[in-house]
Amino acid sequence: MGRPRKKAQGLGDTIEQITEATGIKKVVKALFGDDCGCDERKEKLNKIFPYNKIECLEESEYNTLTQIIVKGKMTFSPSEQMQLLKVYNRVFNVKQQPTNCNSCWREIIKRLDKLVEQYKNEMNENN
Repeated sequence: MGRPRKKAQGLGDTIEQITEATGIKKVVKALFGDDCGCDERKEKLNKIFPYNKIECLEESEYNTLTQIIVKGKMTFSPSEQMQLLKVYNRVFNVKQQPTNCNSCWREIIKRLDKLVEQYKNEMNENN
């Protein structure tokens, strides 16, 4: 077995994993040497195309979410939607726009609910 593969942080890591698995990386290193520019390219691609990194929920965001999200509630005012999306976009590092799609909102609320539960559990562990 090979060494354990670390989780890809972005596109550069994924391309490196593919080139290692297919043997392309060995060929390139043999032709161009260790300083072939692969590492710099990998870092640049990771920076330009990072995979979503989830940020920690802040206390003020937790308070906002617990005030807006009530179990079973699926209708939110425009201002509540904007507050929810502001938290959602920052934490999940996305650019979700307001929507009238019920299934989209169900998924957003489901993910935010999980965040609230995780935050609550961590707070209980620390007390």
